[in-house]
Amino acid sequence: MSQLTKTPSAPRARVAIPPRLTNPAELMPDAWEGIQKLLVAVQKGGLSAEVRELTHMRASQINGCSACIEGAIKHAHKSGADLDDRLLAVAAWQHSPLFSAEERAALELTEAMARLADRPDPVPDETWTAAAEHSDDRSLAALVLHIALPTLFNRLNVTTRQPAGDC
Repeated sequence: MSQLTKTPSAPRARVAIPPRLTNPAELMPDAWEGIQKLLVAVQKGGLSAEVRELTHMRASQINGCSACIEGAIKHAHKSGADLDDRLLAVAAWQHSPLFSAEERAALELTEAMARLADRPDPVPDETWTAAAEHSDDRSLAALVLHIALPTLFNRLNVTTRQPAGDC
């Protein structure tokens, strides 16, 4: 995959968007500790870094969380996964040849879980079966928990207007 290169340009001034509240998880250390334990458990659950980063990005796009979108890009680069092209294409993953069958199944489940109110059967059997075909029970559980976590972060960040770049 190609690496994105930064073209030199004049620095852009960031628009200051003050948060409504310090991130609630930071204000409640017991909650933050629980979230951290879930993150560690998911990392040990057998999901690839690529699937974790792509599903985090897609859930954050659906939920309109700029802080998590920017954080997902930074985290993906730190993980060393070769994701640049796919992170750019993940919003249109259904129409892109860049994603494996496993990644497509995980992204389909992400779409369903992030859009629960959009249809009478929020997570159709076909969606669940596709994800299950690429996972054992443990990694499928990790995938479900992993998709739920960025959705939690998205709701906290969007509601309290956490600014992008603070992740």
